[in-house]
Order: sequence, then structure tokens, then C-alpha cells
Amino acid sequence: MEQDTRYIPINKGHFELDTESRKKAFSKKLSYGWEKDYKEYRRLWEDLPVQNHVRDYPLLVDLELSSMCNLKCPMCYTNTELFKSKVKKQLMDLDLFKKIIDEIAGNVYAIRLSLRGEPTLHPNFVETISYAKKKGIKEISTLTHGGNLNLNFFKEITDSGIDWISISVDGTDEHYNAIRRPLKFQDTLQRLKDIQTWKDEQNFKKPVIKVQGVWPAIRHDPTKYYNLLSPVSDLVSFNPLIDYLRNDDEIVYVENFSCPQLYQRIVVGSDGRVLLCSNDEDGDEIIGNAYEETIHEIWHGSKMNRIRDIHCQKDGFKSIKVCKQCYYPRKAIPDEKAFVNDRLIYIENYVNRKQKVGA
Repeated sequence: MEQDTRYIPINKGHFELDTESRKKAFSKKLSYGWEKDYKEYRRLWEDLPVQNHVRDYPLLVDLELSSMCNLKCPMCYTNTELFKSKVKKQLMDLDLFKKIIDEIAGNVYAIRLSLRGEPTLHPNFVETISYAKKKGIKEISTLTHGGNLNLNFFKEITDSGIDWISISVDGTDEHYNAIRRPLKFQDTLQRLKDIQTWKDEQNFKKPVIKVQGVWPAIRHDPTKYYNLLSPVSDLVSFNPLIDYLRNDDEIVYVENFSCPQLYQRIVVGSDGRVLLCSNDEDGDEIIGNAYEETIHEIWHGSKMNRIRDIHCQKDGFKSIKVCKQCYYPRKAIPDEKAFVNDRLIYIENYVNRKQKVGA
């Protein structure tokens, strides 16, 4: 039997600045209340792509509550004319959201209430959480810039049952202020302090708070970044800057790449169109429409299966525009070192990718 030599990165591009003990504590808190199912969920997340096994339903469904954002970050694709010409600024219809949840509840472990825009701009954000949790979704997460995350709002979404909040905190002080405008770092830090104090008073494990930043925004002083944010979060992480602005033309790929997301998750945009994956920011490869089809039909549909077949071929991904532009098959090397207090951190940067915000 020929040996499987495919390169299948399970969670590419995500790195922690944190200690091993805090990483383990983060997972333990996240699994609280569904430990057995959580263990199975994470096992399947890694095993299904390697086995080329298409589960009856995906493990995770991304639901884009909002495709619009109220920030103007210099590295963000949502500010490009190309994106604006392709993606309409809108909110997901609540009836569509409920239709999807009604179908996937009991079949899907997790949902993520974010993709390209700022999810907390949706006026029914709290209701979407409570509806999904009452229907039996095990893990509800979101990614936010945190600008709306005042303590009262945080209490509301905690009561609704959210499990995991990732907050983009790109740098500290003037670095953050220059990127996350018009937000201010000290205001964001104070919101996090208020939240952590309340969580400690209530002895709440959830929602877990993960803060994350792009590497060039924190490389000048990662120790300061960590020391300021670790006391007010459950996990501190970073990611090398991705070519969101599509500026790179000398991309180096790994050999024999095959995408894991095709067996893990499905992504529904705010307009109901189902994107190939969470990295199809422009919606170039549409595999279905959630208004007209069920998630089950799309997951097992001819368009999705065609993509899976292509990815099973050696370097087949290069024939698909979205995949060829993606950072998943892009070669990265640990060519940079940094210290966080006394801990050595290796930084994996993408080959021929400038680590400069806005480049």
C-alpha cells in the first residue's frame, strides 16, 4: 500500500505566546460540561481529514452574522475595493439563522458566529447565542474586535451561553491605536480588566477569553504584550500576517497539500451563500445557498465533493483560485526567535511574505 504523503495542516497559522499550563487550562475550561463529547470533537477534528472521511454533518458551522465592520484596519481585506465590489455589507437574517440551527442541532458540535465582519453589530447577537444554546449546540464561539464588549454586554452574552470569545488585540499602546482605529488600547484593556474581575467574582470558567494579535504588531515587545494581556485572558496567541491584501506574487507552496477544512467545517455567509471555506473571503467558490438547500445537502453536494476530489490529487489545489491564494498550502519556516519573559518562542513566517501591517 502506497504511503500517504499528503501535507494536511490541521490548525495552521495559530500560535500561542502562552505557557503550557495555561494552554492546558484553556482546553479544560472550554470542555467544561461536555468533557467526553469535547474529547471526541477534537479527535475527529484531527482524524477526519487524514482519513478523507466525510461525516454525516460537519463538525463546525461558521455563521457570518455580519459582513460589515466599523473599523478600518490597514491589513484587512474588507477595506479593499475588490472586496467591496464582491461582498455586500449586510446582516444575516434571523429566520435563516434559526432555520440552520434547527437543522444542525444535535448533528454539529460547534458554531462560530463570525467570519469577515464584526458580529456584535448584529442587533440579535444575544438572541442567536441563546437560541443555539437552547437547541443543544455544544460550543458557541465568536471573533470580535472587542469594541462593543463592555461589561453589561458581556454579562448578557454570558447569560445566553456563549463559550468562547476571541478578541483581536493587535499590539499595545500606539501600535494598537494605529491599527485598530478608532479603538484605543487603554479602553480595550480596561474592558478586559472589568470582564476578568467579574468572572473571578462569579467564579466563571466560561466564556473563555482568547486574545490574539498579528505578529508584526507585537514583535517589538512580545513580553510587554503578554504581561499586559495574560492577567485578563485565558490564552494569549498570535499569527504571522497573512496576504489578505493579495499583494504577493512569489508564493512558495508545500508539496502535496490537501485541505483539512473540507472534512471539518462549512461556512455560511450573511447573504446565505455557502463559501468553500473560512478563507474564501471574496466568495469566489460558492458551493450552495442555505436559503434554498439544507446544510446536509450542501455538505454532501456535487460541488463540495468535486473540491474534495481535486484536493486528493497531487497539488490539485493549484487549479482552484481560492486554494492557490490561501495561506494553508503556503510554505512557512521558523526563521525568527523571540523571548516572552524567559521563554523562547519560535516564529514561523510565510516564505516571501512581508511581516508589515498594510503590506
